[in-house]
Amino acid sequence: MDSLLFIYQELLPELGKGLIITLKLILFSVPFGLLTGILVAIGRVYGNYLLSSLSRLYVIFFKGCPLLLLLFIIYFGLPSLGITFSPFGASVLGFILCNGAYTSEYIRGAIQSVKTGQMIAAQALGMTKWQAVFYIILPQAFRRALPGVGNEIIYLIKYSSLAYMLTCIELTGAGKIIAARSFRFTETFTVVGIIYLLMVYVATRILQWAEKKFSYPT
Repeated sequence: MDSLLFIYQELLPELGKGLIITLKLILFSVPFGLLTGILVAIGRVYGNYLLSSLSRLYVIFFKGCPLLLLLFIIYFGLPSLGITFSPFGASVLGFILCNGAYTSEYIRGAIQSVKTGQMIAAQALGMTKWQAVFYIILPQAFRRALPGVGNEIIYLIKYSSLAYMLTCIELTGAGKIIAARSFRFTETFTVVGIIYLLMVYVATRILQWAEKKFSYPT
């Protein structure tokens, strides 16, 4: 009974504040990470040598750099160069850069799976190269990449908890503060885990609907 009172009267109201920050982190990071991934993938496949090389280096660096280290570089390292971010801004930027690198690989693979004859046919009909990419190739590629991109969104929901390391008090950070204050670690982190599970479940259902909605008719 005492645990239930703690959960409803103290824990949930405080976690609710952290949950709002977590949702903001996700809502800012997902669309811009997706956009970054699309642009990098296009640059890598259809860009000139310089653009393709830069896109490849971007992917190699941000896939190879641990996300926590990347967040530390942005938040603690860049101020020495005169570039400063708030904890929230540094977290969002790190998530976008990391998410964009992984998303670009899913989209690049999907683009390369589209038959090259479609590009030739589109250009034969009078389309420019970039018109064919954006109106013919990319819509097909995105459908094929959606399951992989969806997985990356799920990962983003979970590793948004790393924002706490930059003093951005999101869901996990709020839970850590409450647990340290009340010494109720089991109840606190169990509830935090359940909330993450619910977020992942909702996101999974939405992504399953999107996959069904945009799947090729059979």
